[in-house]
Amino acid sequence: MRSARDDQLVRPTVEDEVAAAGSELIGGPVGRRALLGVSWWTPVRVIALVAIGMFALGMVQKLPCYDHGWFFGATTQYTHACYSDIPHLYSGRGFDQGLLPYFDRIPQSLSGGMEYLEYPVLTGLFMEIAALLTPGGGTIQHREQMYWFVNAGMLLVCAAVIVVCSARTHRRRPWDALLIALAPAFALTATINWDLFAVALTAAAMLMWSRGRAVATGVLIGLAAAAKLYPVLLLGPLFVLCWRAGRLRAFLAAAAAAAGAWLAVNLPVMLTYDADGFHIRAGWAKFYTFSQDRPVDFGSVWLFISQRTGDPLEDANTYATLLMILGCLAIGALGLCAPRRPRFAQLAFLVVALFILVNKVYSPQYVLWLVPLAALARPKWRDFLIWQGCEVLYYLGIWFYLAYTGSGDKHQGLPPEGYQLAIIAHLLGTLYLCALVVRDILLPERDVVRRDGSDDPSGGVLDGAPDIFTLGSARRKRHAEHREGARVQWGTGSTGL
Repeated sequence: MRSARDDQLVRPTVEDEVAAAGSELIGGPVGRRALLGVSWWTPVRVIALVAIGMFALGMVQKLPCYDHGWFFGATTQYTHACYSDIPHLYSGRGFDQGLLPYFDRIPQSLSGGMEYLEYPVLTGLFMEIAALLTPGGGTIQHREQMYWFVNAGMLLVCAAVIVVCSARTHRRRPWDALLIALAPAFALTATINWDLFAVALTAAAMLMWSRGRAVATGVLIGLAAAAKLYPVLLLGPLFVLCWRAGRLRAFLAAAAAAAGAWLAVNLPVMLTYDADGFHIRAGWAKFYTFSQDRPVDFGSVWLFISQRTGDPLEDANTYATLLMILGCLAIGALGLCAPRRPRFAQLAFLVVALFILVNKVYSPQYVLWLVPLAALARPKWRDFLIWQGCEVLYYLGIWFYLAYTGSGDKHQGLPPEGYQLAIIAHLLGTLYLCALVVRDILLPERDVVRRDGSDDPSGGVLDGAPDIFTLGSARRKRHAEHREGARVQWGTGSTGL
C-alpha cells in the first residue's frame, strides 16, 4: 500500500544548492506551505513547456542559416554555428526527387559517392515522412528550408516525449527532467540531425521499464535500435542487474521483444529476393558498412591522437572494439561487485558514455544520447552544468574549426590546436560525469536519488529487490549497508523524505 510520503515530490530547490540559487530568478525556492499539485501547472506540464521554449530558442539560434548560411558562402554556416545536416541531405540523398531510401540508388552527382542512405531504417522512414510532408514547388532552396522546418516540428514532438517520459520515470523526482529541458547543448544540437527520434524511443523504453513492463520496454528498445544503434546497449545493463537481482525472466522478455521489434522493422528492407534466393540488400547494409569503413572523425579521441601524431589510425576499429569490450566487462563487474546493486539509469549512462568515448566519431549531437540518461543517473545541477559547459564549448569549437579549414589561406576560425583543446574539454567533461556516477555506485549514500532511502525508482522489477547474486564480499556489503551515518535503507524501495 502506497503512503502519502511515497507520493511526496522531491523539490530540487530544497535539496540542491545550485537549483535553489537559480530559483531566485523566479522568486526563490518553493516554501513549505506551498500548495503543490493542485493547479493545472503540474511539474510535467511545466517541464514540457520549458522544453518547447528552449527548443524554439535553439531554432532561433539557427536564424543566420535560414536564408543564407546553408546556401551561400563556404563557411557562413560555421562562423554562425548554425550548421544542420537536414537541409543538405534533402537534395543530397534524393528526397527532393522522390527516391525511395534503401531501394533506389542515389546518383553520384547528388550524393558525392554515397550510393544509398547511410542511416538505419526507422530514421530513413522519419526522413521520408518529412519529405512527403514538405510542400512541393518553388526553388530547391525554398524546399530545403521547408524540409528543415517540417523536420524541426517532428523533432519538437520527440523533445516533448523525451522530457515527459523522463519526468515520469522517477515518480517522486519529476523535476529532474528540468535538467533536460534547460540543457543548452540539448537546444543547440536538437536539429543538427535526426538523433532525437531514437532518444525519444529510448526515453519511452526507460519509462516502461520503470513501470515493470518488460515486453513494452523491449519493443521500444528494438525500435530505437532500428533508428540509431546505441539503444541496444541498454540490454547489457539490464542483463547484469536482472542477473544480480534474480529477475532474468524479465530481462529475457525484454530482449526477445527487442529482437522481434528490430527484425519486424528491418526484415522487409533488409532482404531482397532474386533467382538465386534471398540476399542482404545493399541499401539496407549501407549504414553498417559506412560505420565500419569511415575513418576517424570529428570529436573523437582518435582524431585527437591522429592529428597530434600524423598517424591516420587505420586500425581504429580494432582499438575501439577492444576498448568497448574491456569497458563493458568493467561496467559489468562494477554492477556485480558494488555494495548495492546500481540503479538502471546509472549503468545505462555509463555504457552509452563508454560507447561514445571510444567511438571513431563523437559528433556534437551525440550529447543528445546522454542528456536524459545523465538527468536520471546523476541529477545534480552543478555537475550537470559543468558537463554541459564542456559540450557547449565543443559545439562552438567544431564549427569554428571547420570555418578555419574551409576559409582557405585566410584561416579565419579556430586552428587545429584550439580544436584539439575543445575535443579534450568535452571528453573530460563526459569522463567527469562518469567518474561521479561510478562514485555514487561505490558509495550509494552519496547518490542523490538514494539519499532518502529510495532504491531504484527507474528499476521496475528491480526496485527494492534483494541481491541474489553478487561478486562482492558479504562483509563489504554488510559494512556498506550498516556503516555509521549512512542514510540509505537498502531494498526498502522509495520511502520518502
